[in-house]
Amino acid sequence: MFRRLSLTSRLTIFFIALASSVILGLALLFMVEADRHFVDLDSAALDDKKHLIEGILASSRSHEEARSRLNEALSHHHSLYALVKGPQGEKLYQTNGYSGPTTQASFITNDDGHGLQSWRSGGREFHEMSFTAGMVQGMAGPLQISLAVDTQHHQEFMRELRRSIAIYAVLAILLSGFLAWFAAHQGMSPLRAMKRRAAAVTGQQLQERMPEDAVPIEMADLARELNEMLGRLQNDFKQLADFAADLAHELRTPISNLLTQTQVTLSTQRDLKTYQDTLASNAEELQRLARVVSDMLFLAKTERGVDLPHKESFSAAQGARELVEFYEAVADEKRILMSVEGDGRIYGDRLMFRRALSNLLSNALRHAPVGGVVGVRIESSSRGIEVTVKNTGKEIPLDVQQRVFERFYRADSARRHPASDGAGLGLSITKAIVEAHGGAISVTSDQEWTRFRLVFPGLQARMRQATELLSRP
Repeated sequence: MFRRLSLTSRLTIFFIALASSVILGLALLFMVEADRHFVDLDSAALDDKKHLIEGILASSRSHEEARSRLNEALSHHHSLYALVKGPQGEKLYQTNGYSGPTTQASFITNDDGHGLQSWRSGGREFHEMSFTAGMVQGMAGPLQISLAVDTQHHQEFMRELRRSIAIYAVLAILLSGFLAWFAAHQGMSPLRAMKRRAAAVTGQQLQERMPEDAVPIEMADLARELNEMLGRLQNDFKQLADFAADLAHELRTPISNLLTQTQVTLSTQRDLKTYQDTLASNAEELQRLARVVSDMLFLAKTERGVDLPHKESFSAAQGARELVEFYEAVADEKRILMSVEGDGRIYGDRLMFRRALSNLLSNALRHAPVGGVVGVRIESSSRGIEVTVKNTGKEIPLDVQQRVFERFYRADSARRHPASDGAGLGLSITKAIVEAHGGAISVTSDQEWTRFRLVFPGLQARMRQATELLSRP
């Protein structure tokens, strides 16, 4: 039940409980101290009368004189009662109205350590002091004296005090509850503002951010994390929108070609060879569509940060030499010289590495001039294993370098090849593969060479990262 309450209600209940504990605790302490103070007053009054009675008895020459003087000294004290008994228990003096206890007496002490007896009679409470006094002339032994004071006026005061404190406590607790609710409600206003901002976030309005400077320090971290989350969502939503737009744009042309060519072929009677040529052309377009869809699915998987399917330590040079042998026929056709230098061990997926390197070699062969050079250089550095694919050819403009890894992006006519049927996904896939390995990719170009540099964390770096992860608590 308590878990379903709002934070404002929880804070209000907590502050009410705290205020009630403090107020009621102080009221109880005040009542106890007031009652103790009255006990001290009664003890002091009884002790004063004790000395008076002792003086009277000591100076009296007979019990008649003692009785007379006691009556004269004590008769005007309406709340004070005295009982004086002789050595044999006979009554020497008794104040009018003194009836003695009707309940079991209890023993109480004051701050000075003196003891009093408390008992009730006729619905009233009395505090009593008993002592012995010296002998009166004409009597054979000491006298037994009991002094009692009526606490009715003290009890009336305590009843009024309890009622006043109860009224004050109720009003104070109600006021504290209202102030606690108001403080909690005002304190939660930044959260309500953040809620309104969050409610305004939609797929078309992702630029809304939480107010970091307008919230308390305790909520600033939450607002900052929410803003970073919204930024990531906005970026992912933009990538998804771009992904859909790029895919639709890329598929529109081949589908339109397929549809137009098929409709033209079916519009009139054709011979068998025409149908065969049309189906062959359609098959090529369908294969191209299949490659585009396959590449887009691969990009979608790698951009979600999926783990590498098959991790192992392998030689980068061995994979590069196998690809060079594969592209040897294309290189010989254009009289391009291909080479592999250096070596290094990479910890990752061998097939994905081959695909990334194959994309770069295919791209280099496509743009290298006849009689040019395509080379692969592998070396170890502080960053890891660097694999550089370079080729001679025209310089890539700086604005093209900044966009060359975007999906479906094709450079201007200076870098296009008329025989290319690529969809503009090769470099995007290469970048995704490298980043899936925890590495980075970059491109530089001048009038002589174009270099694509891939940096893969080496086996030692991977082992160091695994050790750091295992050592974390």
